Amino acid sequence: MHVEIVCSGNICRSPMGEVVLRAKLAEAGLGDVEVTSSGTGGWHVGDRMDPRAAAALRRRGYDGSTHRARQFERAWDRDLILAMDSGHLSELSGTEAQLFARDDVPDPYYGEDAGFDDVLAQIEKAADQWVDRLRDNP
Repeated sequence: MHVEIVCSGNICRSPMGEVVLRAKLAEAGLGDVEVTSSGTGGWHVGDRMDPRAAAALRRRGYDGSTHRARQFERAWDRDLILAMDSGHLSELSGTEAQLFARDDVPDPYYGEDAGFDDVLAQIEKAADQWVDRLRDNP
């Protein structure tokens, strides 16, 4: 199975989701699920994760150091596409995308550093729910 997580530029929310979901799947013994991330826009392609996102991940014991931003391509073969907010979901129309979390995951990019910790907490909660779903319905 291949899961793609999508946000705007692939430097904050979706890479955080990728790192967290991958780690939680591995902890649950579901390491055979591939998790990648991308953005709806290409303006950050090749860039590292936003340093504030990487710092929030490090504070919670995750490593996002290898991430490089990519732009989503409809031609990719993905089993599950998860959008970080309803705007991304709209941009992904024509795919079978779903929301990553119950509520939109807000973009922390223009806010304070603490916003990245808040977003990470929301991502961790949603990732736990996806682990349960994927375990029950591989």
